[in-house]
Amino acid sequence: MRKLLLAVMLALGAPAVWADIWECVDESGNKRFTNIKSEAKGCKLLNVGLPNTVPGVKPPPGKTASTPPPGFPKVDADTQRGRDAERRKILEQELASEEKLLAQARKDLTEQESIRLGSERNYQRVLDRLEPYKKKVKLHDDNVANLKRELASAK
Repeated sequence: MRKLLLAVMLALGAPAVWADIWECVDESGNKRFTNIKSEAKGCKLLNVGLPNTVPGVKPPPGKTASTPPPGFPKVDADTQRGRDAERRKILEQELASEEKLLAQARKDLTEQESIRLGSERNYQRVLDRLEPYKKKVKLHDDNVANLKRELASAK
């Protein structure tokens, strides 16, 4: 068990590997893959390299994919402003709807808290009955908080 844990820790801590992979097809149609450049004469390059996933470690020069290719479509500023305004409008509508749902969920919870059924002599039964109402309030409360955060970060 300790060896497995150690292996996982080493694998997660290892830097990302950058490798070119070639696909080679022989005369009889059999495919072979290699990462050795000297064995890859006449073979097709499959990828430029695996993306670097380790923070702080940069890929070799010339192998970055962060620049868009030539002819990549761009959106003009007016179109983007229109999209941003539409997004803000949708988020505000969702926020208003979620706030109404939250108010209703709180009202339902308050009503349920004021009711005491005869079969609930044990207080744990009351807590069990109220649990779905509390979860609903928490869900809508979290949604409202997330929508407010999204609106604050919107352009």
